[in-house]
Amino acid sequence: MAIKKSNTQTKGIDKDVKYYSRLFWKIYFYGLGIIALFFLFASWGLFGSMPSFEDLENPDSNLATEIISSDGVVLGKYFKQNRSALKYSDLPKNLVQALIATEDARFYEHSGIDGRGTLRAIASLGTSGGASTLTQQLAKQLFHGEGSKFLPFRIIQKAKEWIIAIRLERQYTKNEIIAMYCNVYDFGNYSVGVSSAAKTYFSKEPKDLTIDESAILVGMFKNSGLYNPVKNPVGVKNRRNVVLLQMEKANLITEDQKVQLQSLPITLKFKLESHREGTATYFREYLRDYMKKWVEENKKPDGTDYDIYKDGLKIYTTIDSRMQAYAEEAVAAHMANMQEEFFIQNKDNKNAPFINISEAETQRIINQSMKSSSRWAILKDQDKSDEEIIKSFNEKTKMTVFTWKGERDTIMTPMDSIRYYKHFLQAGVMSMEPQTGNIKVWVGGINYKYFQYDHVGQGARQVGSTFKPFVYATAIEQLNMSPCDSILDGPFIIRKGRHHVTEDWEPRNSDNNYRGMVTLKQALAYSINTVSAKLIDKVSPEAVIELTHKLGVKSEIVTQPSIALGAVEITVEDMVAAFSTFANQGVYTKPQFLSKIENKSGEVIYEPIPESHDVLNKDIAFAIIKLLEGVTESGSGARLRTQGGGNGDKRWTGYPYMFKNPIAGKTGTSQNQSDGWFMGMVPNLVTGVWVGCEDRSAHFKSLTYGQGAAMALPIWGYFMNKCYEDKALTISKESFERPKNLSIKVDCYVPRAAVVQDTTASPEQDTEEFSL
Repeated sequence: MAIKKSNTQTKGIDKDVKYYSRLFWKIYFYGLGIIALFFLFASWGLFGSMPSFEDLENPDSNLATEIISSDGVVLGKYFKQNRSALKYSDLPKNLVQALIATEDARFYEHSGIDGRGTLRAIASLGTSGGASTLTQQLAKQLFHGEGSKFLPFRIIQKAKEWIIAIRLERQYTKNEIIAMYCNVYDFGNYSVGVSSAAKTYFSKEPKDLTIDESAILVGMFKNSGLYNPVKNPVGVKNRRNVVLLQMEKANLITEDQKVQLQSLPITLKFKLESHREGTATYFREYLRDYMKKWVEENKKPDGTDYDIYKDGLKIYTTIDSRMQAYAEEAVAAHMANMQEEFFIQNKDNKNAPFINISEAETQRIINQSMKSSSRWAILKDQDKSDEEIIKSFNEKTKMTVFTWKGERDTIMTPMDSIRYYKHFLQAGVMSMEPQTGNIKVWVGGINYKYFQYDHVGQGARQVGSTFKPFVYATAIEQLNMSPCDSILDGPFIIRKGRHHVTEDWEPRNSDNNYRGMVTLKQALAYSINTVSAKLIDKVSPEAVIELTHKLGVKSEIVTQPSIALGAVEITVEDMVAAFSTFANQGVYTKPQFLSKIENKSGEVIYEPIPESHDVLNKDIAFAIIKLLEGVTESGSGARLRTQGGGNGDKRWTGYPYMFKNPIAGKTGTSQNQSDGWFMGMVPNLVTGVWVGCEDRSAHFKSLTYGQGAAMALPIWGYFMNKCYEDKALTISKESFERPKNLSIKVDCYVPRAAVVQDTTASPEQDTEEFSL
């Protein structure tokens, strides 16, 4: 029998229902209010600072400054973090698809917070994923940082992350958010952002990434420390295959494509973007020093300083990446051969690589290098005494040394390594457009990692006979001479007291012979010393120095007649600028390496103003060009027009010049074969090449290899061959422009001399066979 509830009991139950119902809604609304207040307080910054509107407009992305060539190639970067900004349109489509499919499938549906994913994460207590959207991950990367493990702090951080994510969604488009996310993620190995990662791991531009490579990078978004393809290829392959699976589920690739791509091995072309490696390393360091001064003189609109390491500047240079590569190839090809011969010649030299200096002088050179080394500076900073440091220099240690066949691990004392590196021949090459002053090539040495001294902008070396055109130009200008005028090649003395000479000076020709009456064109072609001495005697050293400075040479020059033979130290940069004046019809144009500088927003913040001034009239400049053409027609540069540039040794047969076009040039060799030069010109390109050891007492024993025609000219020939093969460069093969109504006689007969070929042949020897 059913028991009927009393009215009192019914009323009690109803009262309880109402009470708990009201309590539930109170808790619900109070909870909502507390949550709302919590998010409001968080947005006000009561739980820690939040990004302002300005911050969201300009997030601190710490962008690397890019150095861009005239043909649009990134030569290198200056950075604390190697990060470059890409626009959404620059990202490969397959990478964007893989990213969304793997990290945030509903990215285009939510407004920063994925409600469905958040509820799933709460219900599973995080075991099914953290539900962070791409926007939330971006917020954490830009303004938030790593989360705390302490629950209250973690809740606060998550709230801030949500708020920033919503603000980012309001401020930016979906595509902009994807681009920002791809630009700020740290992929390890000093690579921040997809652009840097693509170059570091695959040596590619992002647009060239394959689906497989994009999947590898997307897989790294989960944890780049764990999924590092260099250290953990197995884990990376597994993670990549997960990404490919997600792409297949999203119908972005077919099942067959997935299977095929998942079977591929992890293939890298890993190369760290380093300040000391890559293309145009010496130029990039020269530019860095320039930019340090530039930022002191140029301020941001708000008056603060630019930072070349994080402001994302784009420095557009005049360097042509193709020509730069050809010049570096030319240096490597020729210098490896020269170095092999240099080691051979020093094999039995007990004082190698030095020649004709005392033991005391040798020790002075070695000690000076020791005290200027980074090792000495580091040990000094550790408060080591000189005796302790010197002792350490004589203790054998493991080290990696440079050879032309690659780096080599060895054991030797630091003192022996100093002497080892003294053996290496160095080189400097610069090319410039004479009409614009634009520098197209800058090779300051053979390997920046091991030899940091810049032999283009820093190193002034004795120029030898390449100085003689300045003497001839002065003579033609002041004495109204022409290339066809004759002069006696015979014994000549400048007496004591004349031109400040302290004792009689009697210059001699390199072959100790005299040729009698010769034209100026013959005299320069054969580089006759007595003629240069007679000309400077007539015009005075002061006049030659004045003209040389007008041509752009900044070196101090001693007022003495011997400068006519090249006893002057000048940089490659100044020599190229000076010779360019002749090719530019007598107008000096200051060399320039910058086109413009842009800020990270693409606004031009600096454009250099070209500088130029008249030095010679067109007729005189053209007369010098015709003189210099004689050098490559019948003089020391005539090997440019022969089958080979060497001495019959098979190591030298890689230089088949056979140039047919007009070339104006001049070789130069300093005393004791310490410096070899070649200055070569065509109408729209002037290139200077210097070769020599760091110390002038280290050099070839004879002129067979120790002259400019053997040391420097082959680099010019190899480089120009490459440039002419590249039709996109449009390097001229035409004649130099002849002035209208030319008043100077320049067309005179010069008999073609037989090209002297070196005949000394030596068997090949591995560089690594050399020992101290």
